[in-house]
Amino acid sequence: MKNRKTECILGIDPGFGRTGWGVIEKNAGEWQAAAWGCIETSAKDPFANRLCGLHEELKLIIKKYKPTSVAVEDLFFAKNVKTAMKVGQARGAILLTIKELGLPLYEFTPLQIKQAITGYGRAEKGQMQKMVGMLLKIKKKISPDDAADALAAALTGGASMRFLRNCGRGKNCG
Repeated sequence: MKNRKTECILGIDPGFGRTGWGVIEKNAGEWQAAAWGCIETSAKDPFANRLCGLHEELKLIIKKYKPTSVAVEDLFFAKNVKTAMKVGQARGAILLTIKELGLPLYEFTPLQIKQAITGYGRAEKGQMQKMVGMLLKIKKKISPDDAADALAAALTGGASMRFLRNCGRGKNCG
């Protein structure tokens, strides 16, 4: 009989054209990457259909990997307002899917994720990818970039889990 993993975190890097996802599991006290990839939608499809596709694909990933919680990257300031709004709408579809399925949700800003992974909130993308690979013992370059970002969000969730759970129980978190 296979042992039930104690923790499994789905990390998500939201987007409407491409949403990165990554699953990490805690085995023998260490986080290991279980899987990663991207949900892609076609620019030829109406935007509402793209959101529905994102919703359906995310449900399939959750059904397959059965995460115990989800860590989602929060939006950052974007110069292109139209793009930021569409990413925000995609993020809304993602959050709705997670809550609809009753999973604990944790949100982290890009700054928080960079600090958790590299110790420096202004780390470059290459530094982030290298550290994620080192932390998860992945020897090859994690591709695509969105999946590496999702794994970073999942690792941030893993590193923050005990603190976040205690806060949810009314403990002193200040």
